[in-house]
Amino acid sequence: MKHSKAYRAAAEKVDRDVLHSPLDAVRLAKDTSVTKYDATVEVAFRLGVDPRKADQMVRGTVNLPHGTGKTARVLVFAVGPRAAAAEAAGADVVGGDELIERVAGGFLDFDAAVATPDLMGKVGRLGRVLGPRGLMPNPKTGTVTMDVAKAVTDIKGGKIEFRVDKHSNLHFIIGKTSFSEAALVENYAAALDEVLRLKPAASKGRYISKATIATTMGPGIPVDPARTRNLLEDGAATPA
Repeated sequence: MKHSKAYRAAAEKVDRDVLHSPLDAVRLAKDTSVTKYDATVEVAFRLGVDPRKADQMVRGTVNLPHGTGKTARVLVFAVGPRAAAAEAAGADVVGGDELIERVAGGFLDFDAAVATPDLMGKVGRLGRVLGPRGLMPNPKTGTVTMDVAKAVTDIKGGKIEFRVDKHSNLHFIIGKTSFSEAALVENYAAALDEVLRLKPAASKGRYISKATIATTMGPGIPVDPARTRNLLEDGAATPA
């Protein structure tokens, strides 16, 4: 793959033979961002799980203390008073049968979907449309609920959902390059704590084998996955 001159210059600042502390990694991420706009800062973990096995699936949500820097577009499948509550909470699109048909027809201009339990029999038919995009409402992530207003408020406030992919990788956003170093590290710490809490009992060996922080179109920065405490303190880099 050919990279731009700006990317190559940024990549030269990253020593890929060492594992950086989270604080050092976010500093480098901000310093090596190559976009002219406020780039997204992302984290990728390689997990020691086999996602083909149900007892090793890692999936959850976390409320980032500083949000993601992006206001999520939330769609809610609800009718009656709960539809009104969702609209009052700031949902972008709300509806019942007509909205289900609209999504089935290809409408996907939203970042998260919430549904009341009574509509899931119908919403379930959208699995082929929403499932591959990670948009299917699920009670385990709090997106199938009677309290749609709270779900909308949480998502708008910085709640993110994550799920390990078939290659055992986990990706999530921790903010924007305009965030302070402390805010990015605190968001990273919140997500890391939740990922560690969800470690499957069937997972053997090292749980998080690799961690990387990167900005949109920027180089990946290796992070020491063993650093799980006192993340706002500088730490010596270790060999990769």
